[in-house]
Amino acid sequence: MEDILRRFCAYGMEYKDHKGYTHDWVTLLPAVQLAYNTRKNEVGVKLTEEFSGKYPVFPVSLVKPSFQTEVDKFPSRKKSPTPPDIVEVKDSPGSSNKIIKTRNIRLNGKDQRQYLVRFKNQTADKDKWLAEDAIPDGNLHLRRLRASRRTENSHQ
Repeated sequence: MEDILRRFCAYGMEYKDHKGYTHDWVTLLPAVQLAYNTRKNEVGVKLTEEFSGKYPVFPVSLVKPSFQTEVDKFPSRKKSPTPPDIVEVKDSPGSSNKIIKTRNIRLNGKDQRQYLVRFKNQTADKDKWLAEDAIPDGNLHLRRLRASRRTENSHQ
C-alpha cells in the first residue's frame, strides 16, 4: 500500500506496474483510501523522560509484537506436564561398602575376629575395625570377602 502511494506521488494520475499495465488513479484511489483508513498505520509510544521532546508516534511496519506470557505468544501450544523432581538417593554415612582385612584380637579374655570396614563415600582414614555383628549388612559383605578369598586361592 505504501508503494502504491509513493507511485501516486511520483508519477501523477497514471502509472504502469511491473507487468506493464497502466492504472488510473481515479478508480484505484478509493480502494487505497479505504485500505489506508481501516488499517493501523502508526503506534503511540510511551516515551521515557530522556525522549520526552520526541514525537511519540512510531510506524507500524517497524513495531514487533509484544507478548506478556507464553500462552499469549503460542496460543495453540499444549502445556506439557511438569516432570517429577529428581531425588538423589544418598547413602547413609554409616553404610559399609566392603571389608578390606581381618584380624584376631583378645578382648576381655576371649578371642574375637574383627574386620576392617571401608564405608561408602569415605576416605581410607575413616576405615574402622568392627566385630561381625557391628557391621551394617555384615552377612552380605562377609560372603563377598569369603568368595573373593576362595577365588584368590584357586588361582594360585
